[in-house]
Amino acid sequence: MKKIIFSVISIAAMLGLVLFVIQPNFSAAQTKDDGGRKIVVFKVGLNDAAKDEIVRWVGGAKLKNIGLIGAEVIQIPSRAATEKLKTHPDIVRVDEDVEVFALQYREGNFRAERITRSSQSLPWGIDQIDAELVWPGGNTANPVKVGIIDTGISNNHPDLTANVKGGVNTINPRKSWNDDNGHGSHVAGIVAALNNTIGVVGVGPAADLYAIKALNAAGSGYLSDVIEGIQWAMTNGMQVINMSLGTDSDIQSFHDAVAAAKGTGVVVVAAAGNSGGSVIYPAAYPEAIAVSATDKNNVIASWSNRGPEIDLAAPGVSIYSTYKGTGYATLSGTSMAAPHVAGSVALVLNTPVGGYDVNLNGKWDPDEVQKKLQDRALDLGKTGFDNLYGWGLVNAYKAVQP
Repeated sequence: MKKIIFSVISIAAMLGLVLFVIQPNFSAAQTKDDGGRKIVVFKVGLNDAAKDEIVRWVGGAKLKNIGLIGAEVIQIPSRAATEKLKTHPDIVRVDEDVEVFALQYREGNFRAERITRSSQSLPWGIDQIDAELVWPGGNTANPVKVGIIDTGISNNHPDLTANVKGGVNTINPRKSWNDDNGHGSHVAGIVAALNNTIGVVGVGPAADLYAIKALNAAGSGYLSDVIEGIQWAMTNGMQVINMSLGTDSDIQSFHDAVAAAKGTGVVVVAAAGNSGGSVIYPAAYPEAIAVSATDKNNVIASWSNRGPEIDLAAPGVSIYSTYKGTGYATLSGTSMAAPHVAGSVALVLNTPVGGYDVNLNGKWDPDEVQKKLQDRALDLGKTGFDNLYGWGLVNAYKAVQP
């Protein structure tokens, strides 16, 4: 009898545990308070004192300015306060300060080496886009400025440090932009690891790299920190920005920031995403060059996002590159594909604009760079444009030819 009672209790306990795990927290959902971080866009011309008064009016706390889009990031105490804020005549919009993630595809082939390699290898992705054929002609992307908006860049990596010219931490400007995750360093190495005697080499091995740390050690961060990173890139003369990050949320403030960057001549390159679904943001914005990921056989990765927003494809499966500290790692993702394109952009920017100078201003503009990359890409999939590869696999060598 005791055994039966014990069994019943055990089963009930197990069922209770299962119910505890799978049952939605309805009480929490019912009492959810939609406060938190908001990106608040004010009417043009409103002075700081007036903005501060509005923040106090709803019991909020100002966290930072984002002058690029005329906004402030505000901590708002409740849903009621958020709704109240939206009614103010001097408020244009209240956007969610959503979470943004690095776009590394998690798979079983990850490995990291914590020591510096004693010889240099040519990564298959660099070879696949023929970047190494460009360098003998003297074009190594020097001194094109490339901003890596990511988890930072290692500040002591022997395969990167000579090319890293500075940076910023938009999460906390009082702290270092050094990479505490590894993702940003990996991306940076694909763009511009040094052509030396160790490790790997990047697409444009003498490009000037700038670490714009907007994602934390876990590879995630607030959208407002990414937007501030775009603002910093524009202020500090970046010619290319790489965003191997994204969100499923279409936030107008994000779109406005990307459009502003392109509008001032910055080429914006972004990873398409790794869910196998629709292209995420910012890659989905027309102002960004959206990049899907391919393998060694020039076939799109099963997990690579696809859709009409895709512009180009690039290597993104099992890519060996620099990592945090002095290490190296093999990673996969559209995060790895995008910097192959960003590095190619840097090489193109180091050539005469020639017949692609549509507006006759004597310099490369973002649309002109993108058009040349697309024209010189290796057509994959269906003839011409398609939703998997865009206009095809980027080819750095063909893109720098007259």
